[in-house]
Amino acid sequence: MMNLIVHRLGRTKYVSVWDRMKTFTNCRDESTQDELWITEHDPVFTLGQAGKPEHLLAPKDIPVIRTDRGGQVTYHGPGQVVAYLLRDLRRCGQGVHEFVRGLEQCMIDVLQTFGLEGVRMLDNPGVYVNGRKIGAIGLRIRRGCSYHGISLNVAMDLSPFELINPCGLIGMKVAKISDYVPDVDFEEVVERFVTSSAEVFNYSSVATSTQEVDLEDLNPGF
Repeated sequence: MMNLIVHRLGRTKYVSVWDRMKTFTNCRDESTQDELWITEHDPVFTLGQAGKPEHLLAPKDIPVIRTDRGGQVTYHGPGQVVAYLLRDLRRCGQGVHEFVRGLEQCMIDVLQTFGLEGVRMLDNPGVYVNGRKIGAIGLRIRRGCSYHGISLNVAMDLSPFELINPCGLIGMKVAKISDYVPDVDFEEVVERFVTSSAEVFNYSSVATSTQEVDLEDLNPGF
């Protein structure tokens, strides 16, 4: 039986959360429960390990951070749900490809709640609506455990995406839920993502923190 602990981090700086994810993953052991961290980041571009600088067309004054996840370049900003599922894949016998498909399914489930059909694209992880990318995935697996995760565009300023080739896809347009559902509720998106995560990844129980958490308090088994 697997349990999931959910933490709402509020609005955060990317590097602070990244540092805590690495610490959590390095310190966890076979008894550490999986955790789902949900946040909105301050505006930032991130480049994956194999990210090519030429996909940063004109970053202007938005910070650019090279990180240790897979994938190319993406943008994070307010109005976007960022969810980091810190999962022990080795313990549950799950492969990386299956894990990626599961994260995609969680986003597809959320979109379906709002009457939108999210689809996958062959060889390009993520979720798309009407040919436009609405959800991205970038992961790192260390000692059989995952960190980093997904970003789902809810109700945000999409203009920074015009300054990059999103996920290294030249000419790729992006979308947000509010393009189709103008009154979309951010909290409802979060709640649906948590529910879908529990269903897709077979967690027997979900314990959700109702208060914003200080990143310094996030230690395995706290």
